[in-house]
Amino acid sequence: MSTSTQPLPLDGITVVAVEQAVAAPFATRQLADLGARVVKIERPDGGDFARGYDTAAAGLASHFVWCNRGKESVAVDLKDPRGIALVRRLIADADVFVQNLAQGAAARLGLDAATLCGLHPRLVAVDISGYGADGPYAHKRAYDMLVQCEAGLVSVTGTAEHPVKAGIPAADIAAGMYAFSGVLAALVRRGTTGRGGPVEVSMLDALAEWMGHPLHHGMHGGAAPARTGLAHAVIAPYDAYPTADGSLVLLSVQNDREWRRLAEKVLERPELADDPEFATNRARVARRADTDAAVAAALAPLPAAEAVARLEAAGIACARLNSVADLADHPQLAARDRWRAVDSAVGPLRAMLPPIVFPDGPEPAMGAIPALGEHTERVLAGLGVDGTECAELRKAGVIA
Repeated sequence: MSTSTQPLPLDGITVVAVEQAVAAPFATRQLADLGARVVKIERPDGGDFARGYDTAAAGLASHFVWCNRGKESVAVDLKDPRGIALVRRLIADADVFVQNLAQGAAARLGLDAATLCGLHPRLVAVDISGYGADGPYAHKRAYDMLVQCEAGLVSVTGTAEHPVKAGIPAADIAAGMYAFSGVLAALVRRGTTGRGGPVEVSMLDALAEWMGHPLHHGMHGGAAPARTGLAHAVIAPYDAYPTADGSLVLLSVQNDREWRRLAEKVLERPELADDPEFATNRARVARRADTDAAVAAALAPLPAAEAVARLEAAGIACARLNSVADLADHPQLAARDRWRAVDSAVGPLRAMLPPIVFPDGPEPAMGAIPALGEHTERVLAGLGVDGTECAELRKAGVIA
């Protein structure tokens, strides 16, 4: 645990976010972890709808717990003129504004990036959308699974018979991370020019960028890589193989030198190293079934731990097919002290440190997960709204 007295990189930066679901909340959580003050604007009647996805995290929604630690929740009705006036006052004092409302909704409220940056030249304002601000898909509903399909990710994921979506919200995460990096870039630019400016990120653009290898393979090679499950479309052996204890061990041979080591030291069939039907990757891909059968025959009698030990001794890249529970107890994460406790209304919840590490700096903030409207009065007090006015606004349903 770091004992540095240096500030976190974003100490002193204030972010206001009108956000929901995953893409924008995931982006702003990164900012909060790095020290920014993040004020999350939510609807008084239930808040961010991700709060209701499930109750798996000790009664809280797992998506919300993941994406919203370290934020201040302010419950304001944006449909009421008094509510939108309060939010505009918050934005006037902010460094960053992020929103991922339905296409067109922010503009109707005057909260789109172009409008806000025109009013506040130093503000960095981010519009996150499904498909972008214009074009025939601009107003199309954009849920993660749908964007995964539109971006072609599902077409290259799964088995030859069955396409499947990614098991994580890949389009949301991609958009969130580009919004996060866009904010950082815009803040650097503001440091040199004095001006913030609008930032636009769409889920389709973000995930299309992540489709780089299959996209370029298809555009320039004539056909996209085939769906191959855990296997690799153009490398063999590269797959998961059963072991004697019912586990699956994955291995990847990246070149013909590694194949020779595998054949000699693990398969104990040195003749395959020079056999023209197996000696090159192209030959092994052409005879994938026979290649996989040779590997499977060698690993099947071994417990997973022994199979991994043999592969590692031979210098072959390998891994076990872990479950989510295995990840939570992963020895590498434990050895590197990657887990912390995050406060919430239901008590401390386990959470992993963010991947960005500053070895000479303090640990990420990793603040508490806010209850809906937990910080409304305190934040509004900072705008000069006193207790009497807050009570009147609450009675009128403008705040919660």
